Amino acid sequence: MVAIETLQVVLAVLLWAALAVYGFSSLWWVIETFGLSRGWRPDSTDAWGLEEIQVRILTIGAESVVQTTVDAIPNGIANIRVIAEREIEIDGATVHVVPEDFECAATNKGRAVEWARRHVECDTEYVLYLDEDTIVTDLTGLPDADFVQFTEKPIYTGSRFSYLAEIFRTGYQFEQLGFHRLNYPLYAWGGGFAIRREIEEELGWNVATITEDTNLIWRAAEAYDLEYQLVDARFRNQAPPSIRAMFKQRRRWMSGTIGDDHLLPAHYRPLYLTRVIAWAFSPFVPLLVLASFLLPGTAPGIEFYGLISTGLLGILFVYMLFGALAYRKHPLLWPVLLLLTPVAVVLHAVGAMWGVVSPVEEFEVTEKVTAATIERVNAGLDAGQLREHEGNERLVRDSDQAFETRIFED
Repeated sequence: MVAIETLQVVLAVLLWAALAVYGFSSLWWVIETFGLSRGWRPDSTDAWGLEEIQVRILTIGAESVVQTTVDAIPNGIANIRVIAEREIEIDGATVHVVPEDFECAATNKGRAVEWARRHVECDTEYVLYLDEDTIVTDLTGLPDADFVQFTEKPIYTGSRFSYLAEIFRTGYQFEQLGFHRLNYPLYAWGGGFAIRREIEEELGWNVATITEDTNLIWRAAEAYDLEYQLVDARFRNQAPPSIRAMFKQRRRWMSGTIGDDHLLPAHYRPLYLTRVIAWAFSPFVPLLVLASFLLPGTAPGIEFYGLISTGLLGILFVYMLFGALAYRKHPLLWPVLLLLTPVAVVLHAVGAMWGVVSPVEEFEVTEKVTAATIERVNAGLDAGQLREHEGNERLVRDSDQAFETRIFED
């Protein structure tokens, strides 16, 4: 009898501990999205004009992909630099090749941007960093902030599974609306952010990390009274073209975040830890609900536990619903996307779980596809439309009020 009672207590402790970790992460998301987001101004992008921006695009040597990115940059930006690892030719931009013999503490992408910081002349107020596949949209200027983060909206590239996971992830990223109230924004997306040239020059990129974007904003937050601003322009980047590519991408993100956690102050660590666990192990949340129904009366408070765990399971569907809103999917498609939420949760978490169990130390560029491939798999895009796109406009639909009627296309 004593053994059974002890087992019940141990079971209750384990179940409640797991629920507390995931519950804290979910509650914080709700606070950020619905509470801390107060004061966010989505239309304050006219303080600095396009002439005060130097664009830097990072690539190893994906010439056709980068050309599409350069073509989409608004005409008002004349200062466009491509930082490459090998010689490529890009119309409308100056290409700088990082010398093979350049050495610093940073590696891979960080090494390239550190070389550019030291050797590429810049006399503008801001440096706008883009990934090789970032298609800018609604870019008309910048707000007056030290760090300007643009939101993303990955475009379909042929893998329905990775696209589904990106819709889910985009819904989760609505929490970014509250980052301006945090001393340390919890992450940065390196595919579209602008930083004051003076701050970047002082901080530099000369640190060993594989998530140099988040590393930079954490170091900037530590060194300055950083003014952060989110611009909800929904820059278009490529969803990974395969599940394998997505798993590797998520693994790198998680590995880099874990490796840089020492930059956060102590009072941010519990938040960071619960988010890591919640992301990587979210597919196990249904097991918490299942335990509460299969083990009635076997552990203290198990009935109340079932109510809470069911509510937290519902949060996963809220993330997907917000993703559907970000993608402007027609309301008639929402039930289908909600039914697919469990698939998206698992796909999004596998790579992160891989990164927790077996962190990677080397940077590996996520596979990209050509503009022709994107236009072929998306019925809403005509041949040549990406090349003709003007970055101060939207892509695909002229209005942000129009709905998308296809689940797996833009």
